[in-house]
Amino acid sequence: MKPTTIGFIGGGRITRIFLQGFQNKSVELKSIKVYDHNPDTLEALKTEFPNIERAESPADAAKTEVVVIAVHPPVVMEILEKISGTINEKTYVVSLAPKITISQITGKLKIANVIRMIPNATSLINRGYNPIAFHEAMLKKERKFIKKLLSPLGKTFQTQEYKLEGYAIVSGMLPTYFMFQWQELENIAQQTGLSPEEARKAIGSTLKRSVDLYFKSGLTPAEVMDLIPVKPISENEEEIKNTLNVKLTNLYNKIKP
Repeated sequence: MKPTTIGFIGGGRITRIFLQGFQNKSVELKSIKVYDHNPDTLEALKTEFPNIERAESPADAAKTEVVVIAVHPPVVMEILEKISGTINEKTYVVSLAPKITISQITGKLKIANVIRMIPNATSLINRGYNPIAFHEAMLKKERKFIKKLLSPLGKTFQTQEYKLEGYAIVSGMLPTYFMFQWQELENIAQQTGLSPEEARKAIGSTLKRSVDLYFKSGLTPAEVMDLIPVKPISENEEEIKNTLNVKLTNLYNKIKP
């Protein structure tokens, strides 16, 4: 793939994840522009990735071949309004926000090369699980170009647009449901006498193997869970499941189009 120019509108967490993923794989780009309304955010990003160019406005960042909309849903339409006079029919616009549909985006921009993606934080280490949906009028070669551009971030796979918010709940945000528990287990492990290194290795290795056991053993969920006789927090399971159901269902209803 020939080097291309890319512009990010929004210089927060997900832009950092993209830039780190590209850097890890030595992705060759002609230029990278980033705009953020907060100059401190942009300065911090520039310190970490000196090769990026500061864009003076959303429209300035959109003067590229690929434009990544990396802002929260409430401001997406405002951003689209600001860049509508800059982009053209050859521009690729990739939105990372839930809720705002391809139809809404094309309604503002009047172009067909519109893509939506729900990125995963594991893209930082090039192991993302990133569902993507395309405008129905995009040509096969254009879709191939975008998939190849984003492939260094991990697994990028096409899905129906209506499923993206579901993927946001069960994939994009999934690590947040567990990471604080892993951290607490590290603390407990050290209290029992393990070193920090031993704690991280034991928990990390067991987690990876447990995922394989649950999803690849051929056993039912009940059979897998029955393999371990002692369940210290079983009395709290219903409370935890109820919390997941209430919180995540409510969130899904909030972010779906």
